Amino acid sequence: MAEIGQYDVLPINRLATPGAYLDAGELGEILLPSRYVTPEMVPGNSVEVFIYLDSEDRLVAVTERPNAIAGEFAVMNVVSVNSRVGAFLDWGIPKDLLLPHREQVRPVREGDRVVVYVYLDERSRRLVASTRLKRWLDQKKPSFRENQPVNLVVYSRTPLGYGAIIEGAYSGLLYADDVAGKIMIGSEMQGYVRSIREDGKIDLTLHRNRGSRITSIKRRILWALEEKGGWLPFNDSSDPEEIRQAFGASKKVFKRTLGTLYKDRRIRFEKGGIRLLKG
Repeated sequence: MAEIGQYDVLPINRLATPGAYLDAGELGEILLPSRYVTPEMVPGNSVEVFIYLDSEDRLVAVTERPNAIAGEFAVMNVVSVNSRVGAFLDWGIPKDLLLPHREQVRPVREGDRVVVYVYLDERSRRLVASTRLKRWLDQKKPSFRENQPVNLVVYSRTPLGYGAIIEGAYSGLLYADDVAGKIMIGSEMQGYVRSIREDGKIDLTLHRNRGSRITSIKRRILWALEEKGGWLPFNDSSDPEEIRQAFGASKKVFKRTLGTLYKDRRIRFEKGGIRLLKG
C-alpha cells in the first residue's frame, strides 16, 4: 500500500498534460508532474516515487530523493524562519520541510545546520521535522560489542562532550577528551563503541582502542623531539589549545602519553619542557 513520506513503486494509470497519474491504491490517483516524466513512462509501467503533500496540501509524487524519508534522521540546513509557524529546511526536493516551533529544542536561525528526525503528522498528513531527537531514539539496550565500528551523526554538545546518533537508531556519548579540536553539529563520521553501561547508555570513541591512540601520540611527541634537537617546551602544565595544535590530542591524552614515555625512560621532565633521553 502506498504511504505518504515513503518511497513507493506505483503503476502509471494515464498520461495527461500535467503529467502522469499514478495508482496509489487507497490514496487514489497521484500526479507525477510532467517535469519528472520520461519517454519510458507509459500506462501500465511502474515508477518509483516519493509521495508528500505539496504547498496546496495536494498529494504529489516526485522521482527526486529527499535527504530523509519519514522515520529517518538527517542533517539539514535552515533556509528560512517564519515567526508564526517555525523554520523551513532544505531536504532535497522542491517543497521545504517544516520544523515547527514546538518541535525545536531551542530556536533555530536561517543558515543553521541542524540534525532532525522526519515524521508524518497523522492529523495533518504533513511531513514535519523535529530536533527533539530523544523521543525518537531507540531506548532498548543495544546489541553492539566493544570496539565495533559504527556510523555517527553528532547532534549536540554536552558538558562531557558530544551526543551522537549511532546507526540512525541509538544515542551515545563521545567524550571531549577523546576529540582533537572541535566537532561541528551535524558532522558525520565513523566511530567505535567504547563501552555499554549497565543502564544501556553507550560510550563512544573515535579510535578503535585507546592504546593505539596513545601509541600514535607517542610517536608524534618523539618525532617532534628529534626535529627540535631533543627538547620541547611542553609539559603537564602546557595550555590545552597549544597541545591540540601541536599534537592533535587533548591535554588528558597528552599527559597520559608523557607518563608512558617517562616510565619507558624515553624522556625526562625539565623546567618548562621535556628532554629526549638517548636510548
